Amino acid sequence: MDRTEISGLRAQISSLHAVRAMGRVRSVDGTVIWVRGLARNASIGDRVRLLRRAGLPLLEGEVLRIRDEEIAMLPDSGVDGVAQGDRVAVLGPPTLAPCDSWIGRVIDPYGQPIDGFPLVPGSRRRPFRAAPPPAAQRRPLGGRLATGLAVFDTLLPIVRGQRIGLFAGSGVGKSRLLAQLARGMQADIVVLALVGERGREVSEFVANVLGPEGMARAVVVAATSDRSPLERRRCPQAAMTIAEHFRDQGAHVLYLADSITRFAEAHREVAIASGEMPALRGFPPSTAHQIMTLAERAGPGIRDTGDITAVFSVLVAGSDMDEPVADILRGVLDGHVVLDRQIAERGRFPAIDLLRSVSRSLPEAASEDENVLIGQVRRLLGAYARSETMIRAGLYRDGTDPLLDQAIRAWPELEQFLGDSAPAGVENAFSRLKLLMRRVSAGSGTAAGTPAPRPARNSSAI
Repeated sequence: MDRTEISGLRAQISSLHAVRAMGRVRSVDGTVIWVRGLARNASIGDRVRLLRRAGLPLLEGEVLRIRDEEIAMLPDSGVDGVAQGDRVAVLGPPTLAPCDSWIGRVIDPYGQPIDGFPLVPGSRRRPFRAAPPPAAQRRPLGGRLATGLAVFDTLLPIVRGQRIGLFAGSGVGKSRLLAQLARGMQADIVVLALVGERGREVSEFVANVLGPEGMARAVVVAATSDRSPLERRRCPQAAMTIAEHFRDQGAHVLYLADSITRFAEAHREVAIASGEMPALRGFPPSTAHQIMTLAERAGPGIRDTGDITAVFSVLVAGSDMDEPVADILRGVLDGHVVLDRQIAERGRFPAIDLLRSVSRSLPEAASEDENVLIGQVRRLLGAYARSETMIRAGLYRDGTDPLLDQAIRAWPELEQFLGDSAPAGVENAFSRLKLLMRRVSAGSGTAAGTPAPRPARNSSAI
């Protein structure tokens, strides 16, 4: 056991208390337990523990309301077996003590291991809801990052400290894309939050999708779909707390959250149990603040600290980009990437709709020549998209529109390029794109009326 682990154990022992404030269960109202005797000793958000009678397991929860001489406790699990008079102890505000030894591990939002091996906490306990770095002291966005994917290395650049949203429906390849970024993006540490996933998918994602290569520099925080809304809501907050631990050591951290939609749904359950009324299509008004606060904690650091580059995924039903969670998140990020089901169905992954996606790191993240090239590609793809129905129906005649003629020649190769990997880095990816555009300008490529391109080389979606 090294010094860090010994310091963590000492800190854990020193946090133990011989005396705790105790209360008694007065009543159970639905999923909420009302406890008398703790109103002067508990605060909103504190963890509390119900000490059940012999033969029944312990039950923990969180303080939601304080009224007169009572508190309302939302338990982590069901209320079966809870009776009047059961004792309840205040544990204090929830904290997390990240440690460097957590790299390569899978844990729950409260810092407990779920991969079957013991876990030693760090020496410093951190709150789940930390304040973001002071706005006036934060550094600007950093340099462009290599991602291992051609589309991000060229047309949708991601820079150090940037926060982007990944908007997709189910089964379009969102989880696979996050795993590709976790394995291939330039970063020191990767912290991944899996919110509301099926239990089987967590182990499959870690073992097969992320793999040993990805886990070698990653910490995975998981709260499966069967866990309480409190735990699911804590998941991305716990992952951000761990990311801040490594950021404060000067590391560049890649933070991946899958998904913010499930985070918002978990918050909705908790907020309604606390008495807040739904407003935004069923979401309570505090949802916007929860999402914005989480997003603001990512980004560039201050002085000698590192940066947190963040990718937040949003599950949009029916590709509705105006639904509340997508609309809230899109307004506070530095770019958004849209995955399209029709693109996935024709076999190109990642199924990114470039024309609906934006990186707000441009034009600063690219040189003048690179920005010109990016603009040319977008114009060609836009021209093809506007006339695609006419082209596929065979109604367009070659020579009618020079820009559209060039777009038709370029489209099969651009379609393949958007699905290619870029293991050699940003410069090599741009060189390939420049060569492609030169061939198109020279008149090579497919002729007008080509029915469809061959599928790009890639992995299947999840």
